[in-house]
Amino acid sequence: MIGFLLQKTLYDFWDNMFKVVMLNLGFLLVAATPIFLPGLMEILGINSLPLEMALTGIGILACSIYLAAASYSMSSISDYSTFGFAKFFGSFKYTWKAGLVMGLFVFFLFIVATIILPFYLSIESGFGLILAAIVFWLTVFGIISFQFYFSVYTRLGGKIGKSFKKCMVISLDNSGFSFFLFIHNLIVILLPLVVPFLLFVIIIPGPAGIILYIDEALRLRLLKYDWLEANPGANRKKIPWEELLVEERERTGHRTFKNFIFPWKD
Repeated sequence: MIGFLLQKTLYDFWDNMFKVVMLNLGFLLVAATPIFLPGLMEILGINSLPLEMALTGIGILACSIYLAAASYSMSSISDYSTFGFAKFFGSFKYTWKAGLVMGLFVFFLFIVATIILPFYLSIESGFGLILAAIVFWLTVFGIISFQFYFSVYTRLGGKIGKSFKKCMVISLDNSGFSFFLFIHNLIVILLPLVVPFLLFVIIIPGPAGIILYIDEALRLRLLKYDWLEANPGANRKKIPWEELLVEERERTGHRTFKNFIFPWKD
């Protein structure tokens, strides 16, 4: 199933590369607020921690709202369709609340990482270390669970509270799969920092590409629940993925390297 997920994501990304890259460039413009403005304030000699935190918070909220709209568009690609930028901009009226809530959650994680964890680690006792470990692993669990949030919100009803609950259920029920997605996306995010000449990873696949990958993963994983609903009492640990993915494989097709580079020669 994972092999097909990677294949389908690659095909869909390749077919819509221009639009995905444009979304990533737009995200970089939005992300400039939390990334550059606090540093610019220090250069200008403005030392105000509350102002820096406010700018960072506003930037995180803006980025999250942007990604919520991007997820709405990426779901069209996962469904073997496409999208126009008019749909992307029009989707803000449906997704801004979901983006705002996730932005608040991410800002809370930022506070945890920059203030709460260092504070607990600064306590020179085993008690402080235990508290730091608990907070750290709860944060990791939250990140792994809520990586599905935008896709769940888009695909499964558009209710914020229920979306968070469904994220946790899906993550716990597919723990190995969720952890794999988390590690994959973490590598994609950190790769430009580790290997400087791969800075193009910021825009290819970039945040929109990661959202596409997660949406593809959720879409295929939901086939499991359709099958379980149609087969009550079946063994949840023995999902017939080869059977479930037959139609998906047919729709996705197979391409050679020549097909990628010279598709008009088919």
